[in-house]
Amino acid sequence: MKIGLLPCYLALYDNFCPEAAAKARTFIEVIASKLTARGFEVATSPACRLKQEFADAVKRFEESGCQAVATLHLAYSPSLESVEALASSTLPVVVIDTTPDFAFTPELTMANHGIHGVQDLCNLLLRHKKPFLISAGHHEESGCLDRVTRQLRSTLMAYRMTHIRVGKAGGDFAGMGDFRVPDGTFGMKVVGYTPQAEPAEEEIDAEMRLDREKFRWDESVTEESYRRTMGASLKIRHWLEKEKLDAFTITFSGIDRAGGWQTVPFLECSKAMARGIGYAGEGDVLTAAATRSLLELFPESSFTEMFCPDWKNDRIYTSHMGEINLSICAEKPLLHERKYIFSDTGNPVLATGCFKAGEALLADLAPGPDGDFTLIVAKVEYEVPEQLNNPKANAGWFRPLAGNIGSFLEAYSRYGGTHHLTCCYGGSVEHLREWSHLMNWRFVEIK
Repeated sequence: MKIGLLPCYLALYDNFCPEAAAKARTFIEVIASKLTARGFEVATSPACRLKQEFADAVKRFEESGCQAVATLHLAYSPSLESVEALASSTLPVVVIDTTPDFAFTPELTMANHGIHGVQDLCNLLLRHKKPFLISAGHHEESGCLDRVTRQLRSTLMAYRMTHIRVGKAGGDFAGMGDFRVPDGTFGMKVVGYTPQAEPAEEEIDAEMRLDREKFRWDESVTEESYRRTMGASLKIRHWLEKEKLDAFTITFSGIDRAGGWQTVPFLECSKAMARGIGYAGEGDVLTAAATRSLLELFPESSFTEMFCPDWKNDRIYTSHMGEINLSICAEKPLLHERKYIFSDTGNPVLATGCFKAGEALLADLAPGPDGDFTLIVAKVEYEVPEQLNNPKANAGWFRPLAGNIGSFLEAYSRYGGTHHLTCCYGGSVEHLREWSHLMNWRFVEIK
């Protein structure tokens, strides 16, 4: 992750106490080196004092590919010099509220009074409606930089959500509206599918060799059905690569022969999620983008739906027609041909598996009535039944860690949860809470 370290200072001190100013600047390298040691690529700036200096620094960070700005307050720095550059930038902001010295005595005031510069700036960021994260403490003793590290990681999800390119193939599912959002929401760029050339036979052969190792092959898979599926799947992959897409969505009913499709490319949807590409079905660009953002930190995340309640065993069945992040399967996925009746294409070959056992987070980004959003999060535990009801379907069974499924489902729908969501193994509630804060979303944990 590349970050911009923005040191804030006061021009007055350069004019009247240059020796103290020179000493203050050495703190930039101290913090930059500590962040580098934690795995960040750190772009630094000279200490900024005036509005144009801040504007130039933030512009350099944006143009050089930084994904967040971390402010470092070397002394008091008046907020009207910096707030415009920070508030107008699409880069998320983390405020580092620390000082050179752990123990304070009055003669150390010049080197250690950045906290009221922090307070000045944070007040103005709020008034400019620019969300931020903040960690306060000494950089060596208090775990401050541990929190800074976590917060910078959280900004990755916000950065991705506001800089995302989402592809859309097959149109929208008629009448389905819970996840529909206006074009340009969060700055998302939606790219429609454009026809791609048929893949070369040699490329399909190479993919087959990989898939022989990657999957269990059911006897239903024929040479014809596999090559038909890979023809459609590689068209999607070429489109993703050509358009530099971060995420995509497919509406299966809109994939037909008139559009040049031999079958529905479910297999590539599953493979793409395992590569870190976001996905959601039925024209859902919102959940596709959210899934991609979660994949920034949690590679075992998958688009899914809550399908059916099992009231007797107090658990909920999750699935989708043909898509699952292959990395979350309990065992090697099964490759098989499925009869397909929803458009005039041939039968697809699918990779299916059972959601692995273990704790996970369910995350849903729910649109609200006034253009607002709620990020709904719940801790759950998946189990793998000894006898799967249908091994040729993507299947998961979870229990909420808080309450029974009735109270869980009631709460989920009271908060407006959509029927598309993301299952996130290894997910952190605190990361998601910080992501929600940076995006100005309401955050709800069902517990």
